[in-house]
Amino acid sequence: MTPQSPFSWHGKKVFLTGHTGFKGGWLSLWLAHLGAEVRGYALDPYTTPNLLDVARIGTVVEDIRGNIMDRPHLERSMIEFAPEIVIHMAAQPLVRLSYLDPLGTYATNVLGTGHVLEAVRKCPSVRAVVSVTTDKCYENKEWVWGYRETDPLGGYDPYSSSKACAEIVTAAYRQSFFHLSKFAEHRCGIATGRAGNVIGGGDWSDDRLIPDLVRGFLAKEDVRIRRPNSIRPWQHVLEPLWGYMRLAEELYQGNVAAATGWNFGPADDDAWPVGRIAAKMTDFWGEGAKWTLDPDPGVHEAGYLKLDASKARTELGWKPSLHIDTTLEWLVTWYKAWQKGEDMHALTLQQITDYEKLLAKP
Repeated sequence: MTPQSPFSWHGKKVFLTGHTGFKGGWLSLWLAHLGAEVRGYALDPYTTPNLLDVARIGTVVEDIRGNIMDRPHLERSMIEFAPEIVIHMAAQPLVRLSYLDPLGTYATNVLGTGHVLEAVRKCPSVRAVVSVTTDKCYENKEWVWGYRETDPLGGYDPYSSSKACAEIVTAAYRQSFFHLSKFAEHRCGIATGRAGNVIGGGDWSDDRLIPDLVRGFLAKEDVRIRRPNSIRPWQHVLEPLWGYMRLAEELYQGNVAAATGWNFGPADDDAWPVGRIAAKMTDFWGEGAKWTLDPDPGVHEAGYLKLDASKARTELGWKPSLHIDTTLEWLVTWYKAWQKGEDMHALTLQQITDYEKLLAKP
């Protein structure tokens, strides 16, 4: 059971793709904490260190290694498990990498999503599917207001456009094979979730602001920052994860109106410029931490990006609970604890518990 919802995750069977990643690791631990039976399906972690190992997530979930491009293996893994809920998070998640490997990005993010949904078609036990995409799936017009679910999809770069394609593939499967008018027959709701720039402890990805800062701080080096004036919707990883869980709960309980796309973005005042995030991080870190401007801005990236999460607030009762200042404090605490060799499984669970307490407040 999550705060503000009578739904119980205890004993629910959840098939989670991408559990070896940053967001997938946090979600795996949270679901297991709530009593769910989780089977994770993903490639090996692509960084060392990684959250899966550091927080010992493999001790609380079933850890299946596989590629969503391997359709026979994916289908067997899902059908044999007979899940009630599928959360699809496996992806190539980096903008800059998509410029280096555009076809691989499209294959994983578009065709891979199709493979997951095709496996769902063959798995009659599934009642709810949440396919995770990104805030970058919208056609970016550099608006100062947040994008709504009704705004056009698009994407300048291969990563962003691949996620827009994943949205279209998911909508096509919903319309063609899981139409709401035939819900009594298939009893499965399919939705997509779009989050902002997700940050928190345990992310060691290349070419992301927070991991880049942490690596530089630990090495006692000045960190080079690109595009300090670019504004992003920053949010702690637990914020959108709660949104995905609330969405899955509604789908599982037969709320056909939930079978659509949803934004889970932070409050407007948490959309900060990159430079402000870097400055606040150096303050919290202390120990002489510094950052400097990178003269090479790199490949094209949106300058201004926000999400409007009004629909999730109104219809799901979801809302952000962590201000960006607290978020940055929590992640600095996490990385410094890891640096000291503390029990990161226990500390990650403690932050989940602390977040649940915030959700429980009226």
